[in-house]
Amino acid sequence: MLNQVVSRDEWLKARLGLLQEEKELTRRSDELAQWRQKMPWVRIDNEYRFETDKGTVSLVDLFKGRSQLLVYHFMFGPDYSAGCPSCSSIADGFNGIAVHLQNHDVMFSAVSRAPLAKLKAYQERMGWTFPWASSYGGDFNADFNVWFSEEQQRGGGIDYNYRREAAWQPREDEGSVAVPSRKTPDGAASGAAMSGTDTATYARERPGLSAFAIEDGVVYHTYSAYSRGLDGLWGMYQWLDRAPRGRNETGMWWRRHDEYKLG
Repeated sequence: MLNQVVSRDEWLKARLGLLQEEKELTRRSDELAQWRQKMPWVRIDNEYRFETDKGTVSLVDLFKGRSQLLVYHFMFGPDYSAGCPSCSSIADGFNGIAVHLQNHDVMFSAVSRAPLAKLKAYQERMGWTFPWASSYGGDFNADFNVWFSEEQQRGGGIDYNYRREAAWQPREDEGSVAVPSRKTPDGAASGAAMSGTDTATYARERPGLSAFAIEDGVVYHTYSAYSRGLDGLWGMYQWLDRAPRGRNETGMWWRRHDEYKLG
């Protein structure tokens, strides 16, 4: 045991000190939320097309009558045999929130490059019901910096999370190239193996969140976040941050929810 054992009164004193810092963090989080809402908008003129349960639709159609749209860029490339395990862990929370967002003028959809049939089969396996569209063959993922070509990857042409990455250098320890929103030493290699593809192909897909608004039939891009900017969406980490031993991780310990062997 590394923690000091104290009386209840001493514990309460320590807890009240932490509470002041938590309150400050909450206030700061509120300020940042307001800052996001004041960000300038960018008009979207590209006629993006997606495959959905309702057939081929436009970006406007993804709003389904709401004035706002949140898109989770789910790492599931055409060459994957299964969705990214990290994105899958995050997506376990989508069913519960999607209906509430839709009732508050916000449509939600995941978007991936894999063909729709592959997405639907995986969605059925996972027991998910949230909207999920395929951008297969289109420019949507590339335009929002969540997919990159092999030429970009090997030539140092990847701009992800608002930073330029160095050229891909294959090496024995490829797992140190961490692309999920939590860095772990074995992240990319383990994620690739669990997704049925090689590390380089796996790493050309990236996770992200993009927000859009529509006014008078015109769509605007308002916000995007990547990498650790997605931590707040990853429900299990919010719980672990309040557990006695915290995140307590040295490697990629999580699995898809149907792959755990729990007693």
